[in-house]
Order: sequence, then C-alpha cells, then structure tokens
Amino acid sequence: MILIDTSCWIEALRERGDAEVRRRLHAHVLGGRACWSPVVRLELWNGARGAREKKALREFEQVLPELDMPAEVWELACDLARRARTSGLTIPVTDLLIVACARHHGVEVESTDAHFAELEKL
Repeated sequence: MILIDTSCWIEALRERGDAEVRRRLHAHVLGGRACWSPVVRLELWNGARGAREKKALREFEQVLPELDMPAEVWELACDLARRARTSGLTIPVTDLLIVACARHHGVEVESTDAHFAELEKL
C-alpha cells in the first residue's frame, strides 16, 4: 500500500495537473496500492472546488482504503514534531500526521511536498 498525500491528489484533480504525478497516481490506484488517511481526506474536502472535484472525492471515498489513526499515530506525530523542531525544521501538523500514519501502518508515502523528504531523514 502507498498512502497518497494531498499534494498528489490535487495534481490528479486538476485538469492541468502534473502529468507524471497523475501517471504514478493512476498506476497506484489501478494496481490497488493507493490508500489515504482521514487527514488527507479532510484536506481534500477543505479545498474541493466545484462539482467535478466533489464528485471525484465522493468516488474516492467509495473505493480507497482509509488507514485508521489510533492514539499511537498521534504519539508518533508528536515525536516527529519534537525531532523536527530539534533539527530546526518547522513541519505542518498535517504532514506530521500523514507520515506518522504511514509509519504506523508500514506503508510508503507518495508526495510532491518537500516536507516529506525532510521527514524521511528523521
């Protein structure tokens, strides 16, 4: 499984989104490897524009596995936040939660966001 970050879904939802990102995402979805988390779903709904995007999100909700976020995910996110801050990094809370969720479930993250590369080092 691969937890697809919000940044990739946005590229997929945009009519002129990055073709390479769209290709990789399409391959993950068709291959049954794509999943999301409650945080990613919330971010997407928060930014959804127009009927087409909202329809796509409703369809995603029907077919994409959603990784749960038990207390251990939140504890791991807090640990990542502490380590990031100690390293001089300020990482958005949503990115910390997405990475913590992926690590908890032992899955990869697909993202175009530079923060994820920084979090891989921690």
